[in-house]
Amino acid sequence: MSHSNRPLVGIVMGSDSDLTTMSEAATVLRNFGVPFEIEISSAHRSPARTSEYARTAIERGLKVIIVAAGGAAHLGGVIAAETTLPVIGVPIPSTTLQGLDSLLSMVQMPGGVPVACTSIGKPGAINAALFAVEILALADQKLAAKLVAHKEELARGVSKKSARVKREFQF
Repeated sequence: MSHSNRPLVGIVMGSDSDLTTMSEAATVLRNFGVPFEIEISSAHRSPARTSEYARTAIERGLKVIIVAAGGAAHLGGVIAAETTLPVIGVPIPSTTLQGLDSLLSMVQMPGGVPVACTSIGKPGAINAALFAVEILALADQKLAAKLVAHKEELARGVSKKSARVKREFQF
């Protein structure tokens, strides 16, 4: 990974209302020291802006794009159509269907235009960022070591919780 602050990951959302969810992705990337950029662009309301963002992503130095989309969730597919970078979609629970519509929309991408899809909402945003870090870590040993430490910390957390539960239920 470059030692500059040039963004390696793009976080794109269709509306500023998605920011409460996507701030989780930003936090994960920040914690791993991965520089990122955030953009609001709509597949429907600003298609030229969205196309330009995707078409110029590689020359700007991006390696992965995380896309949040609610409802019909076209944003990830539109971006994936215009770049060869990996695109990770995060379904946003923005409608009465609570993100199920977005999830189903994302996982029905036609063959040839891949968009990876995470779980709905904040857990999905966290996992999208971790997946982006895993992709970047393939070419960055320091980042790979941070991922190992992260997994070890998750395991320690489970062990601590188990010990606490056992103490609480001893007779």
